[in-house]
Amino acid sequence: MQLAADRARALALTPVSRETAERLERFAAALLAWQERTHLIAPSTVPHLWTRHITDSLQLIDLAPDARVWVDVGSGGGFPGLVIACALADHAATAVHLVESNVKKAAFLREAQRITHAPAVIHGARMEAVILSLERADVVCARAVAPLGALLALCFPLMEKTKSLGLFPKGRNAEVELREAAQMWTMDAKLLKSRTDPKANIVLIRDLRPRRP
Repeated sequence: MQLAADRARALALTPVSRETAERLERFAAALLAWQERTHLIAPSTVPHLWTRHITDSLQLIDLAPDARVWVDVGSGGGFPGLVIACALADHAATAVHLVESNVKKAAFLREAQRITHAPAVIHGARMEAVILSLERADVVCARAVAPLGALLALCFPLMEKTKSLGLFPKGRNAEVELREAAQMWTMDAKLLKSRTDPKANIVLIRDLRPRRP
């Protein structure tokens, strides 16, 4: 009952089509089944799966509505990348690359892609290796992977190569992380409020460059 109520709240925050909702239902069911044997999300967040994880991922689409090629670094349980792939499945030329080096999590992502038929490509490897194979990315995103400065170092080679936008959901320390990252990087950055948590932010980054010594 609690999960159903959470689903209703989530889809009120980020409405989706019936087809997308059905794909997300299949994804959520698979995640809950795998969660019993593989740590995909924090157990405390399971009752809030839809608002804490699914809607939190869906809100990124509105920040880059024309983006069709996404690269999600450290996809873990499929957030935000697999959720975005489910939402964009009916759009032509969509490809969402999910980069996850953990073998068990990558196996889950492959199963989730299979049952949702989402336009996702699973890369069971580290980001440094995947960058070499990617020629296009409209958006590079990552959620709960690393502090912003380290995350930018990981994503910069691809962002520079493809001139892509960076979208990085962060918690209440986003402003501090951005200030620390600015000591190492120059960028056009914005802090945008999250729809799902008034204390959380999304860091939007363009024109990322290493700061000269």
